Amino acid sequence: MKKETNNAKDNKKQMMLNENIMTLLPKMAVPTITAQLITTIYNLVDTYFVSTLGTNATAAVGVNSSLERLITVIGSLIGAGACSYIARLLGAKKDEHANQVLSTSIFTGLGLGVIFMIVGKLILGDMVYWLGATEECATYSMQYGTYVLYAAPFMIGSFILNMCLRSEGSATYSMIGIGFGGILNCFLDPLFIYGLDLGVAGASMATAISKTISFIILLMPYVRKTTIVEISIRKFRMVWHDVKEVVAIGSSSFFRSLLTVCASVAINRVAGSYSTSSLAALSVATRIMEFPFAFILGFGQGYQPVVGFNWGAKVWERVKKSYTIGCAMAVGGSVLMGAIIFIFAKPLIRVFNSQADAEVLRLGMLCVRLQCFGLIAHALSSQVNMFFAGIGKAVLALVANFARQGYCFYPALLILPRFFGVEGVAATQAVADLLSAFVIVPLFFYGLKVIRLAEEGKIEVKENKRHH
Repeated sequence: MKKETNNAKDNKKQMMLNENIMTLLPKMAVPTITAQLITTIYNLVDTYFVSTLGTNATAAVGVNSSLERLITVIGSLIGAGACSYIARLLGAKKDEHANQVLSTSIFTGLGLGVIFMIVGKLILGDMVYWLGATEECATYSMQYGTYVLYAAPFMIGSFILNMCLRSEGSATYSMIGIGFGGILNCFLDPLFIYGLDLGVAGASMATAISKTISFIILLMPYVRKTTIVEISIRKFRMVWHDVKEVVAIGSSSFFRSLLTVCASVAINRVAGSYSTSSLAALSVATRIMEFPFAFILGFGQGYQPVVGFNWGAKVWERVKKSYTIGCAMAVGGSVLMGAIIFIFAKPLIRVFNSQADAEVLRLGMLCVRLQCFGLIAHALSSQVNMFFAGIGKAVLALVANFARQGYCFYPALLILPRFFGVEGVAATQAVADLLSAFVIVPLFFYGLKVIRLAEEGKIEVKENKRHH
């Protein structure tokens, strides 16, 4: 049995180092894309069932999506940093060190999740208003947030386990773990909302249970010891060099997630100042655009371990191929999805507008169709960010991250509503995406230069040596 396990581990390593990039990237990316899409589907299921309770309930879903993202911000800081670091350690054949990094990361994440749950419960009433709730939807927002907070430790833990499974090439199992929870949520929603007559609170319970089940499934391969990297409380080591490395690289994903939350809160608050219907419209548009976003993020999460593993192994040609082919595939996919969503925007909005609110339909269509034009820039931005994070270039990853929902987003949000009113709010994210291209395109070409300089030995490549 042990021999079979070791053979499986060796096969995963050989796959990362030798399999054709054109087949390896889809093999790694399809499971992560599928997992992201399933998550998006059950977010849409939440929105659909809750939307039948009225416009105020629909607006509450948009507010609480920011709460869920806030929870995963913690997971992204630890998970993304650990994923990149572990992939490079495995590429450099430092398996025991990788075990210690993962063990420390998962137990730290669970502890932070418990703290977030306790603090969140204490300030939930104030927090929903800070997240953008209006007086009309605040009660629904608090009902939804209550049970999601109970699942906070498991949501953070799932994020870390999901990313670290991908770092060793186990993308398919990570998809199963996330996917099963998403499918379960689709069945629990109608049962709890209608069957048990729990309303919005039922949707929150369904989400919390589904997230917890996903965590258990993702943990199982580590319990059975079928993974390359192992989890053990005995391997918990809070070593400064490792903490610094995880946080430095994870800060890119952390700030991306945090900026997404802040941007969502900011635009919710501005939209809510016009009407609850405007807030509901942006909530529905955001859920619909999560489909192409899931593809973009899932693809990047799939190809990042390939880049990191080969960077650690110093196989420069494979690093370059992963980078260029990965960016091309992501951009091509975003064009196709953007065209489909643009054409079917109206019927998609109508599905989640059961009250036939004309303002929700009008603003939702405008927001969705405008964002379709910015998908190319969004796709390239995500892949460039994942590349720099994957090779350990934290500062460059941060520069890429801050573009879309940082220094391009907030000027657009401040200026557009002043001239175009609520239509300007609907256009904000699309304009920010287009502006970010002026930052991302030069960074893409600089990434090629970094690979060339590393190959020529003109820049330092971290050996991932451990310091005590």
